[in-house]
Amino acid sequence: MYDICTIGHITLDKVVTAQSVKYMPGGTSFYFSKALRHFDVDYMLVTALAEKENHIVSALRDENIQVFSQPSEHTVYFENIYSANQDHREQNVLHKAAPFTTAQMPDIESRIFHLGPLLSDDISVDLLKSLAQKGTVSLDIQGYLRYVKDQKVLYKDWADKKEALPHVSILKANEFEMEVVTGTSDVRKGAEYLADLGVKEVIITLGSKGSLIYKDNDFFRIPAYKPTAIVDATGCGDTYMAGYLSKKIQGADIQEAGEFGAAMATLKIQSSGPFSGNAAMVEEVLQYGECDREMIAQAIYQ
Repeated sequence: MYDICTIGHITLDKVVTAQSVKYMPGGTSFYFSKALRHFDVDYMLVTALAEKENHIVSALRDENIQVFSQPSEHTVYFENIYSANQDHREQNVLHKAAPFTTAQMPDIESRIFHLGPLLSDDISVDLLKSLAQKGTVSLDIQGYLRYVKDQKVLYKDWADKKEALPHVSILKANEFEMEVVTGTSDVRKGAEYLADLGVKEVIITLGSKGSLIYKDNDFFRIPAYKPTAIVDATGCGDTYMAGYLSKKIQGADIQEAGEFGAAMATLKIQSSGPFSGNAAMVEEVLQYGECDREMIAQAIYQ
């Protein structure tokens, strides 16, 4: 029995920022996995990529990350272009990979299944529903709202949301994704809408303003910690969720888990590539880091 099993594609990423152009592996599953490698969590990654990219999986295994990799003709290839405002990005897709289905899923037992689809057909709703019968389903909703047209990543509402969301215990969306799936830019109303569809715990991330978590009719305001430098925001949301779920596994309450995830995301944005810190570094941010708790309140009640 694993504590957390993540399902999602590893990608080839081209990251363009004002400072540089870099090529690296990426995707929810990659950033989430790397963020947990120095934490005491029994963890498994299920992914899919082309044979010529198997060296990426080998490198993860060398870091003691357990990986099941199904074959795919192609590896997902993303181009992420950031403006000076790192809360926003333009994305292009050059290749897609084989989807995850119930028939191809290995027989894995886990307390939490964290799903990280990158595009709308990555993970079937049947697979999501079957995993919910085995453990807690945590979902990063972004992929279900994305489709590709002329290599551009575009967004639209999730047609299967009313069928799927009753089986999702924890859902994470940023404010833009929340508006796409709920039709409102009001963070509180958006969270309540998703809860009304059956989600038990709704997490809305608001970039540099913090995040809001809604459960059992209560709102938890999670501040963002001020980074020493803003270098690369790619993977910040995945790093946040890695911290959040790892603390939940340990029995932390929502506020504690949310602030731990926020501190991890702050450390991540200070450097390019995946999170490379440890629990002690996160605790230092929590103890000494600067945050504006009023900023998250203003973002919610504006």
